[in-house]
Amino acid sequence: MASLSEITTWLDDYLRTSEIGDYSGALNGLQLETQVPVTKVAAAVDACGYTIRAAIDAGAQLLIVHHGLFWSAPQPMVGGEYRKYATAIQAGLGIYSSHLPLDLHPEVGNNAVLARELSLDSCTPFLPTKGQPVGLLAETEIHRAEFVDRVDAKVPGAIQILGDGPQVCRRIGIVTGGAGGEVTVAAEAGVDTFLTGEAPHWAATAAEDLGINLILGGHYATETFGVKALSMKLADQFGVQWEFIDHPTGL
Repeated sequence: MASLSEITTWLDDYLRTSEIGDYSGALNGLQLETQVPVTKVAAAVDACGYTIRAAIDAGAQLLIVHHGLFWSAPQPMVGGEYRKYATAIQAGLGIYSSHLPLDLHPEVGNNAVLARELSLDSCTPFLPTKGQPVGLLAETEIHRAEFVDRVDAKVPGAIQILGDGPQVCRRIGIVTGGAGGEVTVAAEAGVDTFLTGEAPHWAATAAEDLGINLILGGHYATETFGVKALSMKLADQFGVQWEFIDHPTGL
């Protein structure tokens, strides 16, 4: 059993939450407090009605997410928004969110875990965003078909292969989530194969013109790695249980 303050202090320190730049609406850290001791943690990609209800049903007192309760302009707490908050508060469920701090963490970050899963070693920081690099760049030599097979085996859901890059990949950039719009920046950094979650329409033809491979594994699917690894680490640290709540969006 651990107190919320102990857990959130450890999370903030471990993730370097206060040091990492992020989008203004991210509000990294504890987003919803709970007054009960934490014996079980639930992990999910998104804080939404479904994952909140599933976390409560699983007996969790804290939900750790990558995409939190807040992002765009404030919304009135009516209808679905009211029900989401009311359900969590009435059940005593706390919610902790970590966006870019979790993306770029060298041990449990989305990019670091995915790179290890794909057997890519000796990665270096890549793609500056909000004051720091958020992705990883791997120098290797692997046939594109083999690399796609690795991605397909490790990332759940459909994989898209776009662009017109080389058959042998030597500089692979990894940025999980929705970084496809950075395809030009990736090419300028010398990347010949760019792995991310999703991309805008124009990125497909841009990848062709730039002569690089653009591999899309899905925004949701590529960002399941970090919350799982972080929750496992937290469970070991505090001796609590943890469970992943899968709620794929298909995007």
